[in-house]
Amino acid sequence: MSDPQQQNSPDQEPFGRENPDPAAPAGTGSAAPGFADQVFRSVPSVVAGSVLLLLVGWLCVDAMVVGRGRAPLEGAAALLLLAPLLGAFTVWPCVRANAERLVVRNPFRTITVPWVQVESLQAALSVELRSGGQKYQIWALPVSLRQRKRGNRRAMRELADQGSTGSRRGRFGAGADYPPPGGAGLRTRGAVVPAPGSGNPNRAWADNVVDQLNELREQAGAPVAGAAAVRWSWWVVAPAVVGAIGLVILLAA
Repeated sequence: MSDPQQQNSPDQEPFGRENPDPAAPAGTGSAAPGFADQVFRSVPSVVAGSVLLLLVGWLCVDAMVVGRGRAPLEGAAALLLLAPLLGAFTVWPCVRANAERLVVRNPFRTITVPWVQVESLQAALSVELRSGGQKYQIWALPVSLRQRKRGNRRAMRELADQGSTGSRRGRFGAGADYPPPGGAGLRTRGAVVPAPGSGNPNRAWADNVVDQLNELREQAGAPVAGAAAVRWSWWVVAPAVVGAIGLVILLAA
């Protein structure tokens, strides 16, 4: 997966509220400052999954409508097997965070963790969440080693530009500041100026998202009691198992 996984709009489905009772004056509601859910997911994964779902749906429905013999049953079994799995691994995964808790939707499980129960959240070869002595991988935040290498090369070039700019100022006077290549407004004294809210441009997308989640963790209000809750996605497991069994029986008959 090459470049940009993107962050979704943060103003979706309010999850926490600053003042639960509109009639009550400010300050008499929850002591924790609330903000709307922030949702993070891999946009390329969603796009690819939607295309694959349309393709599989078209092929299976076509087999069910115009097929002969056992083809309609095989098409139905394949649809039961493939559609939930494709949706679970591409469109379904996401990370939702608000002032109280973190919700991680993985293909087969949904993990809900109050911020006070989050022990660590870090990105290595994959993004990992630790809570209650358990480790959970976050499917919605794929780590791109290519993005990391590209960001490291960009950071090294910027350091070299800063060094050359500093040597020019030292050579021609402390007040002299010559604009580096790239044009006015693109750089400031050899350092790239990131766009507001874009995170560090020299870091991979998953690393920037982990930084944002850790900032939300630090800004969380009053702790919410409770341990991590894990809920299985039976809507994926049940039809996939039924479809797999049916497909095996039909093909073996």
